[in-house]
Amino acid sequence: LLFVVGTVSCTLFLAVNSLYSASDDVIELTPTNFNKEVIQSDSLWLVEFYAPWCGHCQRLTPEWKKAATALKGVVKVGAVDADKHQSLGGQYGVRGFPTIKIFGANKNKAEDYQGGRTSDAIVDAALSALRSLVKERLSGRSGGYSSGKQSRGSGGGDKKDVIELTDDSFDKNVINSDDVWMVEFYAPWCGHCKNLEPEWAAAATEVKEQTKGKVKLAAVDATVNQVLASRYGIRGFPTIKIFQKGEDPVDYDGGRTRSDIVARALDLFSDNAPPPELLEIISEDVLKSTCDAHQLCIISVLPHILDTGASGRNSYLDVMLKMAEKYKKKMWGWLWTEAGAQPDLESSLGIGGFGYPAMAAVNARKMKFALLKGSFSEQGINEFLRELSVGRGSTAPVGGGAFPKIHSVEPWDGKDGELPVEDDIDLSDVDLDDWGKDEL
Repeated sequence: LLFVVGTVSCTLFLAVNSLYSASDDVIELTPTNFNKEVIQSDSLWLVEFYAPWCGHCQRLTPEWKKAATALKGVVKVGAVDADKHQSLGGQYGVRGFPTIKIFGANKNKAEDYQGGRTSDAIVDAALSALRSLVKERLSGRSGGYSSGKQSRGSGGGDKKDVIELTDDSFDKNVINSDDVWMVEFYAPWCGHCKNLEPEWAAAATEVKEQTKGKVKLAAVDATVNQVLASRYGIRGFPTIKIFQKGEDPVDYDGGRTRSDIVARALDLFSDNAPPPELLEIISEDVLKSTCDAHQLCIISVLPHILDTGASGRNSYLDVMLKMAEKYKKKMWGWLWTEAGAQPDLESSLGIGGFGYPAMAAVNARKMKFALLKGSFSEQGINEFLRELSVGRGSTAPVGGGAFPKIHSVEPWDGKDGELPVEDDIDLSDVDLDDWGKDEL
């Protein structure tokens, strides 16, 4: 029994006891200091990833310390307890112990050390790597390494619209934000992240413009911001997650090109955006500002209020609102007017011959339009707009090649219309019988 207890306590002791101490020339590295000490450093580094319980690691320890002392001031020698800091070992693909990696001029591409486990072999490999590093600098092929954050700004393309987030700034910016956030979790050494950089940056600028800042693209250095990486279970790089208010984050698993990212961002924007406004054409400014700002403007001419009353008109407007919601991803403009209120506009769009209600889709840039030939119903309008959205349907030039004069009118007050009040005529002096005889 005593033997068993002794074995257990020995195992526990080994599991928590580091092989190195502050008095050694070996620099202890952790997820907290690794980026600053190694990645942002201009020095050459040899880093051992070990586990305290590993016999091979224990045998390497005195040789590793001896090499560190010999290389002091020349090459940095470090060690990572990868059993305690599994995330750091995982980032560098550590599968067994000890694993030794050389971080040279390009800290994003650590090389595996395959040499002997003696201090002499380690020092020789370090000096050889150092010679290569100096030769590269001399030839101008390498300018050294900059910090992880700066390196994201040096890969070609402007990163000004990618928002850098940290453990401290994440919650106040993202959580409970009314905006949609697409957040990339990256590691400075990760090749796939470097490939994504220029695409992510270009997409950030385009998305900012197209969504008026309502969808934001951000980046988190997961090697530095361990709290966030742990909270969201980041296992590989780059990992992109989508954050929307009131919802759990979801993984983005689409393509990694600018166009793929922008397409998804615009989908997220339109899914969260309110439907476009349905505006009455009460002035030239309403028509022009709407049609100039959108690829298409959908114009409906509804029957006169005396023909439908408020309830009839509202039923037509409801159909339009439903269609505006259905096609809101298209970002079209939506307008309506009353029959007879804008006669020049009706004429230029060939409206009137089919009666009312009528609908035209106008491309203000090309000054062309298409007319709804089917029924003014959800089904009829849906078929009409679906054909337009895939580039089908017959079009005609707007009459006169430009929008005609638009009359300023009072907006509809939402009430049933009233017949105009006629002047009272006094018929008391008229002999209706004589009037009728004369006519006959």
